[in-house]
Amino acid sequence: MEYDAIIIGGGIAGLTAAAYLSKAGKTVLLCEKEEKCGGLVNNFERDGFIYDGGVRALENSGVLFPMLRQLGISLDFVPNKISMGIEDKIIDIVSDDSVEDYKNLLIDLYPDSQTEIEQIFEQIRKIMHYMDVQYGIDNPMFLDFKKDKEYMLKEIVPWMFKYALTAPKISKMNEPVVDFLKRYTHNQSLLDIITQHFFQETPAFFALSYLKLYLDYHYPLGGTSKIILKLIDLITEFHGVIRNNTKIVEIDIEKDSVKDSHGNSHQYRRLIWAADLHTLYRLLDPQKVSNVKTKKAIIERQKMVLDKSGNDSIYTVFLGVDIDQHYFAERCSEHFFYTPSRVGQSVCGPLPVGEDQETVEKWLEKFFELTTYEISIPVLRDSSMAPEGKTGLIISFLFDYKLTKQIEEQGWYSLFKAYCEESVIRVLNETVFPGLEDSIVHKFSSTPLTMAKLTDNHEGAITGWSFTNRPVPAESRLPKILNAIKTPIEGVYQAGHWTYSPSGLPISFLTGKIAADRVIKDLKK
Repeated sequence: MEYDAIIIGGGIAGLTAAAYLSKAGKTVLLCEKEEKCGGLVNNFERDGFIYDGGVRALENSGVLFPMLRQLGISLDFVPNKISMGIEDKIIDIVSDDSVEDYKNLLIDLYPDSQTEIEQIFEQIRKIMHYMDVQYGIDNPMFLDFKKDKEYMLKEIVPWMFKYALTAPKISKMNEPVVDFLKRYTHNQSLLDIITQHFFQETPAFFALSYLKLYLDYHYPLGGTSKIILKLIDLITEFHGVIRNNTKIVEIDIEKDSVKDSHGNSHQYRRLIWAADLHTLYRLLDPQKVSNVKTKKAIIERQKMVLDKSGNDSIYTVFLGVDIDQHYFAERCSEHFFYTPSRVGQSVCGPLPVGEDQETVEKWLEKFFELTTYEISIPVLRDSSMAPEGKTGLIISFLFDYKLTKQIEEQGWYSLFKAYCEESVIRVLNETVFPGLEDSIVHKFSSTPLTMAKLTDNHEGAITGWSFTNRPVPAESRLPKILNAIKTPIEGVYQAGHWTYSPSGLPISFLTGKIAADRVIKDLKK
């Protein structure tokens, strides 16, 4: 059978594209290599505890809610409240005014740097204002120009003028956040505390806008995978075909066909690649391409992509504890960024890649005392997410894929995982959650290697391309986002590939929609 569109990858970008194409009456086949769709948006159950296996909450950014309305999907959301803590000082992020609370928290910790902190927060307020403009409307991509004509005229047109003035100011803050902040302070501990939970070389405008973006997160009752289930229902309702446990192993752009891991060939009129780009360009054989221009373009793209890396990966510890949710509610919110020490993780020194086990273990000992933990507590959002009187904790921190791979090759991967779990429990027990250690019902963890296996993302990257790549192998300028779906191959598009704020879920929705729109337009010709 020939499909109007074959979509490779059942994450958010692929599902979004499939939903729009199916609803438009196109014949669609979506192939997902794992046993279920969702990628980094998923839930799983263990002993009655329900955990989010990927993203902890959903960011709107003027994209999520307009898209759901346009597709006719109804979901019940609750606010995703965020708190931040350093040592014994914890604040809640409840409004734009919370920036003052954060500033005062830092001044309490670093009184000798008060003037520097004041200057930094002048910049943060400025960036937050820019974000008000950038994400202050429903994205026009998800509007019906006929039905939403009044909104377009009253909101979108004036916004376009504001954005035209704001975009150049944002671009000027595109340098790495650490470099940007060094204009105002050389206090390394202060620099670490502000920046160490962001990806390497995250642009200043992205990192310093997060107090604003934190206010834009929401949580679907029942878990993040509820949005995945809704998209799957819509796709199947409109006769789209989803095949799980189906990996694409061959692409023939001459015959407009793909072959899957079961030996089946499928014909397409258009192909959307919403999976890892390394895999796409490894599968393409330019020597089998007859068009000289296309052949050359594929070779050039292979050179650009195949030596590039995704952004940072994460290590996650999952804990079921015999402690009532109220214990945690008295200390923090359901989404908690916690740093146990003001010292800053630069003190750990460089990553011990290439070092022996003893050296790595010594580095890890310091690292766990100083890193920043992202702690999600699902039951504080939805009481059905844990057995009565118990609480599930999802504790994550940025961690390097190459170092994890080295540990596996050295033969102490299982020991490493046990050490990480014990260290995280010990640190939190000695600081913000006393009594945690004696209340463990179960514990287990996922590493960057787990992320790579689950998502097929190169080096276990959790969102987009690394900011350290030169050049970034995907369009990353928001005004040029329509180019983000382009590949050098006629009839083949990509979705979900981005390195920009917001680099994760909203851009996956957006590029999935753009790719679907382009396919619909192509098929009318």
